Amino acid sequence: MTVVEDTTGPNGPHPVLAVTGLAREARLAAGPGVATVGAGGNPERLRDLLRARVAPGCRAVMSIGIAGGLDPDLVPGDVVVATGVSAGGVRHPAHPQVVAALARRLADAPVRVVLADVVGVEAAVLSPHAKARLRDETGAAAVDMESHVAAAFAEAHGLPFCAVRVVCDPADRALPAAIAKALKPDGEPDLLAVLSALARRSASVGGLVRLARDSSAAFAALGRCRALLGVGLGVPDLGELLRDVA
Repeated sequence: MTVVEDTTGPNGPHPVLAVTGLAREARLAAGPGVATVGAGGNPERLRDLLRARVAPGCRAVMSIGIAGGLDPDLVPGDVVVATGVSAGGVRHPAHPQVVAALARRLADAPVRVVLADVVGVEAAVLSPHAKARLRDETGAAAVDMESHVAAAFAEAHGLPFCAVRVVCDPADRALPAAIAKALKPDGEPDLLAVLSALARRSASVGGLVRLARDSSAAFAALGRCRALLGVGLGVPDLGELLRDVA
């Protein structure tokens, strides 16, 4: 028997838990019927934060934010509604009814939306070669550092998992290592770290300009999707359908 947590509280249904890496992602995800948690692109810190939730206090778990592209056809601003997330050879499926509901919500989005797997990693995937290898190994369309942690948490508590991730750096573009690490624990950008990287020439102005352009496209698309998802990030209240009794 799979134990399914009670998804209602004394004041009605629990919120959907939005799992993010960046503070800006959390701010976009926030709204009625949503609680947010983020750890600044640190999967182990995210695990600690989730473990600290004695009870999950949510009715579903969504990983939401930007991601690295693995499918070479995807460009910055393209949206991946995850059908599942893989990590370490284990695949966690997204809840099919939730995936279908999200796809309906985003059908009129003025951006490209695809349904595909994502892959979760413990450290940023920086080079086009590493992205291509990960694509070959997993078949995933995008990569991020939170979805696999969110999926494991949802599975442990018998809650539906889903993910909406927007491509930022595409498959053929390298992500500067120094910039990928330039985050504070709360997910805010560490501007001093960025300036230090420029001073050490471990990041180039041109690379930063490209990343800023890609990031702008990704966050614009994420904002449009968030508006369409609405209350509770568009995750339906599945109620008794979540009960899985062997």
